[in-house]
Amino acid sequence: MERRSNAAMTTTSIGRMVMFAVLAAGGAKLAAATPASLPVVEAEETVYSFADANNGAGPMWCRGSTCLVRMDDGLFASGLETLADVKPLNNCRWLLFKRSQAGWQQIAADTQGRTREPCPLAAFADGRLLLSVNPTLRPEAYSGPARPEILQFRAANPTAAPEVLRPVWQGAPEFTEHSYRSFVADGPNRELILFQNIGYTHAEWAFLDRAGKWSAQGQLKWPWGAEYDKPQPIRVCYPAVGLKDRAVHFCGVSDIVEPYEKWRAFKKQLTGREWDYDFRRLFYTWSRDITTGQFSEWVEIASRDQTCGWIMPCDLWVAPDGAAHLLWTERAIDERLRERFFPNAEQSHSLNYAIVREGKVVARKVLAQSAKGGSGEIPGAARFQVTPANRLWVVYYVGGRSPDGHSLSENRVMEIRAERISPPAVVPLKYPMTDFFTATVRAGSPPSRHLEMLGHRAGTPRTIAYARVLLPED
Repeated sequence: MERRSNAAMTTTSIGRMVMFAVLAAGGAKLAAATPASLPVVEAEETVYSFADANNGAGPMWCRGSTCLVRMDDGLFASGLETLADVKPLNNCRWLLFKRSQAGWQQIAADTQGRTREPCPLAAFADGRLLLSVNPTLRPEAYSGPARPEILQFRAANPTAAPEVLRPVWQGAPEFTEHSYRSFVADGPNRELILFQNIGYTHAEWAFLDRAGKWSAQGQLKWPWGAEYDKPQPIRVCYPAVGLKDRAVHFCGVSDIVEPYEKWRAFKKQLTGREWDYDFRRLFYTWSRDITTGQFSEWVEIASRDQTCGWIMPCDLWVAPDGAAHLLWTERAIDERLRERFFPNAEQSHSLNYAIVREGKVVARKVLAQSAKGGSGEIPGAARFQVTPANRLWVVYYVGGRSPDGHSLSENRVMEIRAERISPPAVVPLKYPMTDFFTATVRAGSPPSRHLEMLGHRAGTPRTIAYARVLLPED
């Protein structure tokens, strides 16, 4: 187990690191601010190792939720184990870990069911630890029906057998091992919501209230793609979802088979496959009160549909005023199609931020962007971190190359305030994290100056690691 503290810190040039534009009323640009202090790495540890299940999922596949929660009774992580000599798709089982002074210890594991996907966590302020599971009902089959459940542990005694909670749905949905589920909680209010996809038409959802009742459920139908060669629903996947005071915010990316015939035919020549998924349009909807079952009209937050680009949602935070803060990455072009279909388009990679209030985008910023033509520093996975004072930080990974040509692999943080944004500071991890969860308030963890991360280390793709970083106070 590796530990680090009080490592030397460095900052990066704001001129090459931060580009943004504000589209709020008045359109004033944010001013730069220099942090008075820098992040301090307090721990870096290995949690577990895993084998590739070859089933299309992996430990980070539930990226819109989290597998790490902080509670008064400790820090917990869920993991994914590949079962030897079991064929995909349902060839995995969940694991549960707790961190102690001795390090990470496995405290529970699935002994009966099999599953395909990782199992996200949530927490309530009263000490309940909740694990979303989706066991297959036909373990001998390649694919088939599954049954969503929530296992409720007590954080004070997590080795005791959990209580099984079975969500109450609208009707009898036909769930499968491909759940594409989202699992989030309002920790202080002891409420949660679970979304689980049904094919390419909609997501089923079920809401558990503070009285322990499944008091609301329904369907979230996907936006309609009227402009496609063949009009169709636009399945929305990998969403970041927030639940606060019964308001629900949902922001995800389009995930359908290539909808344009000319591009699909060209891609088939390259790959030999009939299918290729798009991931190009970012959509948002919200419900003011989930117990009404009503969601607003879909809003398209961003699109790279014209140049066959790529978008991935990263995180969402519901501020005290009820506004939804969104974070996502973009790539402008699919390079495979560039020469034939849009030779004059320029490549770019960016980390983007927006504020949505009452269903309307009121501000936008590009937080980090690659150099013209797509070269240089490339921002990747990103998350919010919220402090007890509601200070909003962004932590993200950067790859590519620095302006002087050196290879880059590092994590950085920056702070977003009402009228300014701090220049990014390097998080001096010995092992940078390329993709990671955090102990997020969206899953019931409390706000904290301690940024806690669980994910993949650069250079060790079969290891899931943990890091704790103390953010600046001033």
